Amino acid sequence: GSQGVTGASTRRRLDAHASQRPLVYWRGRDRMEGIVFNTRIGQHILKNPLIVNSIIEKAAIRPTDVILEVGSGTGNMTVKLLEKGKKVVACEFDPRLVAELQKRVQGTPMASKLQIMVGDVLKTDLPFFDTCVANLPYQISSPFVFKLLLHRPFFRCAVLMFQREFALRLVAKPGDKLYCRLSINTQLLARVDHLMKVGKNNFRPPPKVESSVVRIEPKIPPPPVNFQEWDGLVRIAFVRKNKTLSAAFKSSAVEQLLEKNYRIHCSLHNIQIPENFSITEKIQNILKENDFNENRARTMDMDDFMR
Repeated sequence: GSQGVTGASTRRRLDAHASQRPLVYWRGRDRMEGIVFNTRIGQHILKNPLIVNSIIEKAAIRPTDVILEVGSGTGNMTVKLLEKGKKVVACEFDPRLVAELQKRVQGTPMASKLQIMVGDVLKTDLPFFDTCVANLPYQISSPFVFKLLLHRPFFRCAVLMFQREFALRLVAKPGDKLYCRLSINTQLLARVDHLMKVGKNNFRPPPKVESSVVRIEPKIPPPPVNFQEWDGLVRIAFVRKNKTLSAAFKSSAVEQLLEKNYRIHCSLHNIQIPENFSITEKIQNILKENDFNENRARTMDMDDFMR
């Protein structure tokens, strides 16, 4: 009790001022009313209200919006989202934090606008939403981005907190050191902007890495490509992004995979395969026809891969 805000009278005061101040007070560096944050699963609560406000402003929320918030934590962002939109669907993995959030809105007009989903967002069917705001565990950043981008119906925009390096990969351009499969796949499906840097001390407890906020707007309509096939192509090209495409496609494992896929394709479409068929020759011919023999994935843009 001596190192924090406790006691019945204090609780009554906090309840009375619930709308003005958080119901959550910090004790020590990483405790909150007895809750110890589990940094191994990426629990870092954004505590700076200026950054919370800035994220909400960048999301350009309309009064009619359904907002998906991933990693709602103790509700610092949630309560402000509830003021802006029509409804907030908050997805939170930790039942202890869900209880704090429920306490925070209990008995207020905001309670009826809040729906809480408890569990792993990657294993959850996402509901319809217009905008998404997330401060999620950094270890699930990549699968979450693609879950979002392949979600239908389309959402308008997402404003997301990521580890700095991951954010810079998302926006990297051909020739940049960080340009990779993640960059080209994300930019195929969306417009991506780096909005701001966020230092470690804006979180409680502070993470080991610096962070950044990114805005993602899906391309509507999406490009006319099968994403699974596209991803298969760039996956091969970026395994060694400094190698020429000719070298990348010469690996025996790649050739075996492509030959198997090609034979399945031909049988499905009743295409006759010549007896002397060679997948190696076919690959090299395609690369030569498109002048891609000496190209390297690290310098190729979306239009190059589309060809």
